[in-house]
Amino acid sequence: MTGITTHVLDTSRGRPGAGIEVQLWRGDELRCETRTDAHGRARLAETIETGIYRVVFKIGDYFESAFYPEAAVTFEVRDASQHYHVPLLVNPFGYSTYRGS
Repeated sequence: MTGITTHVLDTSRGRPGAGIEVQLWRGDELRCETRTDAHGRARLAETIETGIYRVVFKIGDYFESAFYPEAAVTFEVRDASQHYHVPLLVNPFGYSTYRGS
């Protein structure tokens, strides 16, 4: 499997971050705009090229009172034959990410 996926977990509520707007950018080009499903997951790209990508999570709309209106994660695709999974752990006052599998 190749492409880019994500999974958002709401650590303040202990459940998936469902319905969060997510954008995938490659440079200045918007490649995908979608929302996470009921399980907090979204497939952002089936096929990819090498380059710099940015996933933007619109978390300000998800939380009633959030400090961050969005969380942006920038990463580099060096091997387009691999799968890139970009999880986000989020709460109203912070977030963290890592390269998933």
